[in-house]
Amino acid sequence: MVTRFSPALGPLARRRRRRSGTARVTVIIPTYNWPTVLPYSIGSVRTQTVSDWELLVIGDGCTDESEEVVRAIDDPRISWFNLRHNGKSQVGPNNLGLALAGADLIAYCGHDDLWFPDHLETLLGSGAGFVHASQLRVEPGRTPFVSPEPHWRYTSGDWLPPTSFMHPRTAAVRAGGWRFPVRGQWNDPEADLCQRISRRIGSPHHVRRVTSLKMSAALRKNVYRERPCDEQAFWWARIQAAPNSEAFVADAIANPDLVPPSRYRFEDASPASLGAPGYDAVERRRITRILKGLDD
Repeated sequence: MVTRFSPALGPLARRRRRRSGTARVTVIIPTYNWPTVLPYSIGSVRTQTVSDWELLVIGDGCTDESEEVVRAIDDPRISWFNLRHNGKSQVGPNNLGLALAGADLIAYCGHDDLWFPDHLETLLGSGAGFVHASQLRVEPGRTPFVSPEPHWRYTSGDWLPPTSFMHPRTAAVRAGGWRFPVRGQWNDPEADLCQRISRRIGSPHHVRRVTSLKMSAALRKNVYRERPCDEQAFWWARIQAAPNSEAFVADAIANPDLVPPSRYRFEDASPASLGAPGYDAVERRRITRILKGLDD
């Protein structure tokens, strides 16, 4: 289990970095036993308007057919790895991704999230190595909305969804990589990483464009037991049919009645998953895992 980042994971990491040196961006998709969503998140990476990327899909000790789903996708830019043990967090897969990355820039895509085709082009075009864009958030019982808002500015410790940001590999390595939370730590791993990177190279630049869609598993009760993909299929079809990202976002916000009824209820989400104060990062993770159907 990879609990902390080590730049020296042996010959495998060294061979991969030499072989993958032509990639401009290494994309990491951490995943655990939810294979039905992988064709959609992977598909959203494959349809990027820039093509010089590599994709590492890394299982957190997957025990299902996730490997078969990934290997069935015929694209030499995509590689599958699986940790020997389940670490119950994206920390392990993301650290392995950092160690194996062949590119100098790292981007992430949640296995149940979707990128718009211009996501990487937008981040790369900003000229900033540490950068994030806005997202369209799809939450049960609510009209889709943009987050963060256009006037938002990063403050040290703020939470950013990994699907929305990109950072230099060296900055993350020198900051110590991804870390598991400990008791009394309030920042989730993604907020903790961004805070440590920003202390070294400055705050992330916010590109005020919406370039991805997030469907938080923490707001969907028992989603890991049911392993659905209907939401991903619905939104992926709309993204592909839209003439551009701006048109898709405008249509999604203006026409919420076109969204099929959700099987989930917003009121089933726990206060911890909604960011209520009083829960440290360890307790938030424990509560949201149970809500999602991941019994500890």
